[in-house]
Amino acid sequence: MTNPNRPEASPGPFPGAGAGPGAEQDGAAAAIARLVAIMARLRDPDGGCPWDLAQDFDSIAPYTVEEAYEVAEAIRRRDWEGLKGELGDLLFQAVYHARMAEEAGHFAFADVVRAVCDKMVARHPHVFGDGPRPATAEAQAQAWEAAKAGERRAGVLDGIALALPGMTRAVKLQDRAARVGFDWPSAGEVIAKLTEEAAELAEARGGGDPARVFDEMGDLLFVAANLARHLKVDPEAALRAANAKFERRFRFIEAALAAEGRRPEDSDLAEMDALWTAAKAAERAAGEVGSDGGGAGGHAR
Repeated sequence: MTNPNRPEASPGPFPGAGAGPGAEQDGAAAAIARLVAIMARLRDPDGGCPWDLAQDFDSIAPYTVEEAYEVAEAIRRRDWEGLKGELGDLLFQAVYHARMAEEAGHFAFADVVRAVCDKMVARHPHVFGDGPRPATAEAQAQAWEAAKAGERRAGVLDGIALALPGMTRAVKLQDRAARVGFDWPSAGEVIAKLTEEAAELAEARGGGDPARVFDEMGDLLFVAANLARHLKVDPEAALRAANAKFERRFRFIEAALAAEGRRPEDSDLAEMDALWTAAKAAERAAGEVGSDGGGAGGHAR
């Protein structure tokens, strides 16, 4: 068996191939085959990696989720070189799970690829068959959902993964319900509902019942996700951007205090709030785009 850890020579274009799609596909196939071989070597009981051999689906799953988020973060930063690496890490996760499945006799990586190829062809009859071509991207999205619905069980909400981030799953639940007519007519009604839920949360907080506070907090977040859906905003992306903005501004506070030989714990809220305002002003001067949310204590300033 060839050593999968040794860099292989590039096959190069065969006669007449040029740099066309065929050559690119051959190169991709060879690269993926090498990755599959590397994974097999890592999991080989005779000379493989002890750490990799000790893993199972449950222990690797958190890494898979983490790698997906790192892909999203590289995209947000427009870090194309970083994205190349993160996509490779995510692909490795797919190969890892497929290898463990093959060892257990469930399926192999080739079965995974065939399944997704078959799915994409079936869901794009206008490209790979004689189906009518959708007039718009929205029409295609509707056709896609209709195809997925045909693959699901009977329930409207079936098939939405429980492991999804809470806000993402909330939007998917709401979107599915909306497709059968269970939805607020407009964003205005959702905003009114959000105000109502905020009042109920304040009332629960005053009552001193932690269980009710927990319940009302969940309702408030669920409605916030619904508002994001109505406004065509990805709530996870919006929250990540708000997190980054808060982190950036708080680091400004830390740097300003450090320049005076102090730390945040040596300051008080009034001083830090003034530095927060200075951070916003610096961002505006630098032409950075963003709202003014997330001031002292996490509330809008």
